[in-house]
Amino acid sequence: MANHLTPDELSKELGIDRTEVIRVCVEEGIPIYQGKIDKTLFQAQLEALGAFPARH
Repeated sequence: MANHLTPDELSKELGIDRTEVIRVCVEEGIPIYQGKIDKTLFQAQLEALGAFPARH
């Protein structure tokens, strides 16, 4: 399973809007490298913000 996803792929996988994915990346300093985002880092940041339930 890929860990680096495009904003479109990440939005589909997490069920949030693509523009919201990009907004969170920009506001929280999550890098978008060559058009891809680290899914683990993105999810961890959402959990820290309280916007995403913690994984068990």
